[in-house]
Amino acid sequence: MQKKSTQLGHFSKSGLLAPSILSANFAKLGEEVKAVEDAGADWIHVDVMDGHFVPNLTMGPMVVQALKSVTKLPLDCHLMVSQPELWVEPFAQAGADWITVHAESTVHLNRVIHQIHECKCKAGVSLNPATSLTQLEEVLDIVDMVLIMSVNPGFGGQKFIENSFDKVARLNKMRGQHPFLIEVDGGINAANIGQLKSLGADVFVVGSAVFSADNRANAIQKLRAGLCNGLREK
Repeated sequence: MQKKSTQLGHFSKSGLLAPSILSANFAKLGEEVKAVEDAGADWIHVDVMDGHFVPNLTMGPMVVQALKSVTKLPLDCHLMVSQPELWVEPFAQAGADWITVHAESTVHLNRVIHQIHECKCKAGVSLNPATSLTQLEEVLDIVDMVLIMSVNPGFGGQKFIENSFDKVARLNKMRGQHPFLIEVDGGINAANIGQLKSLGADVFVVGSAVFSADNRANAIQKLRAGLCNGLREK
């Protein structure tokens, strides 16, 4: 089994921006990804939905494989699927750098995390808004990232759920000496990103805040300014 590394790769203390391609124009996906890379994104977030665990269908490993050829950014694959153990290896082989599974989607979370590491990827665990942080207690020493959903998963463009602030703060206290990253996904914009950073979040999944902007570089610059405000508040 691959030993978990405390070196978490493409990490910045100022925070990482991971635009979600769920909000991109799928008719020209390669161009969209290249545009946000040129605009200053840190990661590319890939929302994988199976129509069963969440009420929507999106993309599979072939899309990840195609993206790998057009971007040098890490591919952050969020598997909102039932039986994630069936999909870890295909996404790893396609080029995923990070694979995140939902704690609610499997009864063998420890096993799936180890499976992700054995596939040479970083392992994340995601929690839905109504899922307690206690679901993580037995795996905090083996995860590379915890993803807090600040909307109910399934669709882009939703409104941020306000009690996510408190959930991020509580997770940050639980983190202690564990070296995992805290990622937040859903309704993030320039107005709330700074507070999330000040509470301990490290990675910010942004969708419409970037892809709906006419000028992606300006949108990312505004988000960076919000992150700077969060750093001053810490």
